[in-house]
Amino acid sequence: MKEQPLRTTVIGSYPFPGWLEFACQHLDQFGSEDRKELQDDAVIAAIHDQVTAGLDVITDGEQTRLDFNLSFYGFLSGIELEPTQPRRFGPPAHDQRGKHKITGELAAPRGLGVVEEFQRLLRLYHSALRTPHAALKASVPGPYTLSGRLLPNADYPDRFAITEALLPLVRKELEDLVAAGCKEITVDEPSMSCYAHREDPYRFVDIFNRTIAPIVGKCRLSTHACFGNYKGRAVGLRSYKPMYPAFLDIKVDEMHLEMASREFSELEIIGTIAERMDVAVGIIDVKSYYIEPVDEVARRVRECLQFAPADRLAFAPDCGLSQTARWAAKQKLINMVAGVKKVRSEL
Repeated sequence: MKEQPLRTTVIGSYPFPGWLEFACQHLDQFGSEDRKELQDDAVIAAIHDQVTAGLDVITDGEQTRLDFNLSFYGFLSGIELEPTQPRRFGPPAHDQRGKHKITGELAAPRGLGVVEEFQRLLRLYHSALRTPHAALKASVPGPYTLSGRLLPNADYPDRFAITEALLPLVRKELEDLVAAGCKEITVDEPSMSCYAHREDPYRFVDIFNRTIAPIVGKCRLSTHACFGNYKGRAVGLRSYKPMYPAFLDIKVDEMHLEMASREFSELEIIGTIAERMDVAVGIIDVKSYYIEPVDEVARRVRECLQFAPADRLAFAPDCGLSQTARWAAKQKLINMVAGVKKVRSEL
């Protein structure tokens, strides 16, 4: 159980500052120490915005990743990175993300980099704040989601075979995170919720539970169920019906659900989930530039309380905020926290 009812949290990613995007296009002009300074400064900016909003749980904003999962392929051996996008023009969509060839045995000799991200967050958070109050969370993409950008071959004939090869690599990273002192981890598997309508959801549950098995009970575990957010676009059938009741058997402490962008369709499902675990309801739409007013956030929180008890509820944006402009992300988080606190004071 979490330490307080109606906790405010985030999924993982946060918008890059404009100067960081510019710098990333000219990295050849920076030295190694310059790059470290860029990374630190970007994480400090993400910490600042989240702490200013008053969140109970913060992340490093995934400021050192190209995307919530794309940069992880740079840590894998046994693959040949796709150098260019397969489609560069036209409306943005998931087919603009390249797929990489598998050339040998899949391995991660340097780990997946999340431990270093967490250690940086820990260092910068405690050096910046004399009275820390937020929980620090790391987010790791799961093996099924990671498998989606790798092309099958004779040794790995389909996506599930690739997933099985990646599973121990992700599991090792999770174990190392816990050993590094990380007490809150989200294992991000959006591909499972995107494709539950066409695959066996119980097979997904088995994959997920085997991935997290060594760290269950050793930290606060959560997962994120959404339907895609590349350039603000969804990719999956936007319904939770295919996922349940199977996903009730996922062994996490908290399930994150995308609700705001779906006009809170199927909200009643949070009552069923709350019988097994906490529910972090997405009440902020990261795909819209409508800034939810504080009173509207409070109304949404009260609506959730009709289905699940306060001590089982947390609140978050629908997805990571990396695809939302920073000015909007900041105000959305500020209003989200204020709206939740308003209802919390009424309890």
